[in-house]
Amino acid sequence: MENGSTPRVEEGGDPTQNGSLPLSARLLGVGVRGARTVTKATGIDRAVEVAAEEAIVAAVESKAVERAMARVLEGPVVQDAVDGALESERVKQALLEAMDSELVDEVWRRLLASEEAQQLVERIAEAPEVRAAISAQGMGLVEDIGRTIGNLARRLDDRFERIVRRIFFRAPRPLPTNRAGAVSRGLAMLIDGVFVNLAFTAFVALVTLLANAFGGNGEGGSTIAIAVGSTAWLSFGAAFLLSFWGLAGQTPGMRFVGIRLGERLSLRRSIKRLIGLGLSVVTFGIGFLGIVFREGRQAWEDRLSGTDVVYDERRPDPAPWSGPGLERSAGAVGENPLDDQGHGAAGDHQGDVDREDDEGAERVVDPAGAQGHA
Repeated sequence: MENGSTPRVEEGGDPTQNGSLPLSARLLGVGVRGARTVTKATGIDRAVEVAAEEAIVAAVESKAVERAMARVLEGPVVQDAVDGALESERVKQALLEAMDSELVDEVWRRLLASEEAQQLVERIAEAPEVRAAISAQGMGLVEDIGRTIGNLARRLDDRFERIVRRIFFRAPRPLPTNRAGAVSRGLAMLIDGVFVNLAFTAFVALVTLLANAFGGNGEGGSTIAIAVGSTAWLSFGAAFLLSFWGLAGQTPGMRFVGIRLGERLSLRRSIKRLIGLGLSVVTFGIGFLGIVFREGRQAWEDRLSGTDVVYDERRPDPAPWSGPGLERSAGAVGENPLDDQGHGAAGDHQGDVDREDDEGAERVVDPAGAQGHA
């Protein structure tokens, strides 16, 4: 002070208390503190905060902010952030831990045990589309097996006929024919016999059960019982053949192998055919020799009924989901689902399969002829 310099403020001291600040600064500080006191007392500070809050909310809810947020969300920033998060090892580990947690297992258990889930399963199982698909798959499998066996039997018909004709010094068939041969017809008869035996066995079991339930002694094996059983079996088989010859023109065994009668028979012609079949069996198969030696492959039953047994070229349409027709437009109703290229590819593949089966049948049935061709 003696040299006219500004007095120093001691460390830690308050400049307002020791009077080191100028008068204007001290007056300004007093004014600010007074304004604060006045605003708190009158509620002006609260009104300012509310007004600022309303302004911020209005700005966030404005259309401009919405458009800006939409641009940000649609931009590459969010996509890059999501991709980076999905590719992160920590995120993967967290997801795996969450999936393996007991909480997820408990959620699945409760979900599957819920009444809604059971009703959903029942509705799906009872849906006609599901039943139709299951039925079509099962029938398609049977049709595919029958088609494969029928194609093999068709090729064996010619081999078997050529071998038998060679044994009996008969000339081979000059031209191919669409009449069914001995192997196909014999296989069809075998399958029909299985059907008849199964059905008759079930019928006999039912009759025996009813007889025992109403006072039967359960004893059998007498001559009369055997005679009655044999007559019933023959009658059942005759009714089976007559029904299918007249109603469908083919028996289940013939359908499985892929052969049929030339036409559906009347009851009179069906009886004639049944008589001819019985004569062929009684004569130890002599009546079947016409299948091998006659040009029309006619046995006695065919000649008596005036019909032929031909290969059934009719095939059911493939399932809509199993063919290449899915590549075609769904709106092309009534068009052939296979294009020309599909036909060619299918034909080439089927030709290769036929040639392989042909060579296999040649080696099995006619090994001497196969060596001669080689």
